[in-house]
Amino acid sequence: MALAIFDLDETLIGGDCASLWAREMVELDWADGDSFIAREQELMRQYSAGELAMEDYMAFTLSPLVGRTVEEVAHVVEPFVEDVIEPIFYSAATRCLANHRAAGDRILIISASAHFLVSAIAARLKVEDVLAIDIEEQHATYSGRTRGVLTYREGKVSRLQAWLEEQGESLDGAYFYSDSHNDLPLLQVVAKPHVVNPDPSLRRHAEQAGWPILDWR
Repeated sequence: MALAIFDLDETLIGGDCASLWAREMVELDWADGDSFIAREQELMRQYSAGELAMEDYMAFTLSPLVGRTVEEVAHVVEPFVEDVIEPIFYSAATRCLANHRAAGDRILIISASAHFLVSAIAARLKVEDVLAIDIEEQHATYSGRTRGVLTYREGKVSRLQAWLEEQGESLDGAYFYSDSHNDLPLLQVVAKPHVVNPDPSLRRHAEQAGWPILDWR
């Protein structure tokens, strides 16, 4: 038995849940249409280029939630996941999850998206263990701020190390599946890195390192 770690966006699903959620907030009239989407897309361009300060992305995309209750947001996240996210689960990803379960491996999803999104999506995939960006709550409402170390780039490694210690787990024989060069810090510390539909930078690195390159649809 080993630990099987999965990135979420563009790895388990054919899209980015944070970008799709941004569009959902516009549909809900929680955010201001074209200007909100344009700014979100510019920040995502920075992410793809490895230039993003994740604090900037989170501050911007959490702004429509300020003052909204946790219950109110959860009430709309559930149908969002069912209607928008579930149809874009990669079939190959769900088969891979099933294979790891059959092998008795413990499955963990680690994502640079907000915990309230990632945990709801993980529940649909029947995955209990989740590390994601924690969002501050004050009196059961969202403050628009994050908490703790963000699960992004090297932050994924530090959050994972803390989780391993807390859970009494180790990286012996561990797998990690990801599409993004932003996850190189974590890919480089696991025993069995796998790249999934990799971006060009990650593909080059994987080819040089001899890592398995998976085409998931």
